[in-house]
Amino acid sequence: MSDDASAANNSPSSLLPKLLSRANRLAERIRQLGVRPDITYLLALPGRVSGRMHKTPVSLLTVNRKRYIAGGLENADWVRNARAAGWGVLYYDRIEEPVSLVELPVAERASILRRFPRLAPQGVPYFTRIHGVGSDPEAFAALADRCPVFRVESRRS
Repeated sequence: MSDDASAANNSPSSLLPKLLSRANRLAERIRQLGVRPDITYLLALPGRVSGRMHKTPVSLLTVNRKRYIAGGLENADWVRNARAAGWGVLYYDRIEEPVSLVELPVAERASILRRFPRLAPQGVPYFTRIHGVGSDPEAFAALADRCPVFRVESRRS
């Protein structure tokens, strides 16, 4: 294997699927016990091909009484599924909430991302590993062209 290929296989983004899969399973077990750490929720989305529901932990941010979810990677599977479906189910405590997911245009993302370090400090290490940012709000705002943000709207009547 070439040095380039070896480096690519050990890059933070290549390690993420394995780490996230384990973290997702742990978060689901914790949720089943009725424990919700900080602002971590589980978001279930239908798969683009299978239609089968897939769960991923997310940090729900509340800004001006509206809720948002920020994605660290533009082409993460959950982001692609959210774009394709436009809806999902949020799980927290023992509550299931059907939601619509509306992706914000790049120009509107910075104001939400700027608040991420304060509202979701437990998510900062993830962004640090992937994008090399610390907890500086302006560094997060600068990620607007690379980090999708979805507005979360309740689908309950």
